[in-house]
Amino acid sequence: MGGYSAPVQNGLVPVADQQSVVLVLGSFPSEQSLQAGQYYANPRNQFWKLMEALFEVPSDASYDRRVASLLGWRIGLWDVIARCRRKGSADAAIRDIVPNALPEFLRRHPSISYLAFNGARAEATAVAHAPEVLRLEGVRHKRLPSSSPAHAVPLARKLESWRTLSVWLMESE
Repeated sequence: MGGYSAPVQNGLVPVADQQSVVLVLGSFPSEQSLQAGQYYANPRNQFWKLMEALFEVPSDASYDRRVASLLGWRIGLWDVIARCRRKGSADAAIRDIVPNALPEFLRRHPSISYLAFNGARAEATAVAHAPEVLRLEGVRHKRLPSSSPAHAVPLARKLESWRTLSVWLMESE
């Protein structure tokens, strides 16, 4: 495919249930996350630190416990990209995108009313490959600063924006 020799990689399965109200959408898991089979497995990624600050999800707890805690808060996780080619973990290296079936997923999870894009690449990929999800009636969306270590914004500044999740959860009660 255009001389790009990276192998096709498949993303992770969604973490959500029928009570999920917020869906945090990344672009595509890092190499470390794919190897671990866990969202945000890179310890330098600030996602779990953000969840700890906002929802008291212990960032040092087991992955299963962190996921169960997020689900308890009615927060799900997934990515915009189902599979792609990529050398390394950088979003800029992503090629040959196949998007996840977001519209169908949202139809099967009607309680999800909010989409939080974890960074500009996740939002831009949704705009390019699944624009219909941005127009779904009753579903709001917002791009948040990436939790990636490559996005060099202090945690405190990221936290200000990520507080949107708390507001959305309060609105949904």
